[in-house]
This record gives sequence, C-alpha cells and structure tokens, in this order.
Amino acid sequence: MSLERLYTAKAKTTGGRDGRAISSDNVIDLPLSTPKEMGGPGKPNTTNPEQLFAAGYSACFDGALNLVARMSKTPITGSTVEADVSFGKDGENYGIEVDLLVNIPNMDQKQAEELVAKAHQVCPYSRATRGNIVVNLTTTTNA
Repeated sequence: MSLERLYTAKAKTTGGRDGRAISSDNVIDLPLSTPKEMGGPGKPNTTNPEQLFAAGYSACFDGALNLVARMSKTPITGSTVEADVSFGKDGENYGIEVDLLVNIPNMDQKQAEELVAKAHQVCPYSRATRGNIVVNLTTTTNA
C-alpha cells in the first residue's frame, strides 16, 4: 500500500558530513561538519545529521503527543521533547540510538507515561525507526 502523500520535504546535500545541506525552498542552508568526537574537524557554527535528526524527531514526537492528548481529551500545555541521538559502533557497522526525554508539566506520572506510549505508537519517526534502532523513552512531569 502506497502512502497518500500530503507533503514532501526536499533537501540536497553536497560534500557528505563535511558539506552543506540545503532545502528546496532555501529555508535550510546549513554547513555540515563531522564532530571531533567522530574524528572530524568539528568546525564551529556547523551542524551534522544527528542534530538534524534530533530536531526532526523531537518536533514530530511533540506533535504526536499533543495529538493523542487532544484525541483522549486530556489537555496538556508546555510539553517538551528532547531527542538525544547517539552515533556509535554497532558491531562491524555504525548506527544510532535515540533517547527521548518527554516532559509534560503538572500531570500525573502514570497518565503522562500512557500518553507518551500512545504518542510513540503514532509518531511517524517512531514508526519509521521501530525495530531498526533503539529508542529509549523517559517521561517526567516537572513544572
């Protein structure tokens, strides 16, 4: 079954991890540099694929969280999602692992965890990564 496409984002990268990423509308035009921790130059004022993935995943997950909250008629305000994307060795290959740190202020911990679990089932990034990489969920309710 093919996806009914509602929107398609386009970006082009030249030069790989030490190049430049530009979106088709030029809103994103970012220099890339491999971090020093990965053996690269770690140039200042640059980004990398892991940071871009973290930004996309955290935004998508927070959107999914707010969607499932609305669907279950559970009002939430001020939720935040921090995505920590780690790059490392996976046997002979390289891989990534994600820690999603979700905070829903002033909510019962159990109820917050239930919403996060539901969001993890519907978030397109979570669905795309399921079974492919480790995604660790941490839920807090700090004001």
